[in-house]
Amino acid sequence: MKKILFISLMLLMGIGYASAQGKADIKFDKVSHDFGKFSVKEPIQEYTFTFTNVGDAPLVINQAVASCGCTVPTYTKTPIAPGQKGSIKVTYNGTGKMTGTFKKSITVRTNAISEMTRLYVEGEMTD
Repeated sequence: MKKILFISLMLLMGIGYASAQGKADIKFDKVSHDFGKFSVKEPIQEYTFTFTNVGDAPLVINQAVASCGCTVPTYTKTPIAPGQKGSIKVTYNGTGKMTGTFKKSITVRTNAISEMTRLYVEGEMTD
């Protein structure tokens, strides 16, 4: 009986300690960008999404993956301290793609309270 009580007490203390630890949280300035109309003569478009760590622990971006190979995200690899800013640069390359409208997503995975965020880029490539 004493062992069960001791184990239960240790488990509750462990849960309390884990919940008292600080958490990172991410807030993007905006989650969608429209390139508008652009020519096939200038098929490469870039935009940089900026974010702030609004939590109270370092923020780490674990992964940023685009929905297709024509869109490439590059992001801050070092931990972002609370209150500091970071960025994710998204490059869309329409070389060899058909003209018309597009909408691509970038899935960002972090150690933040909301572990996954989707960013979007869209536009229309014209002749």
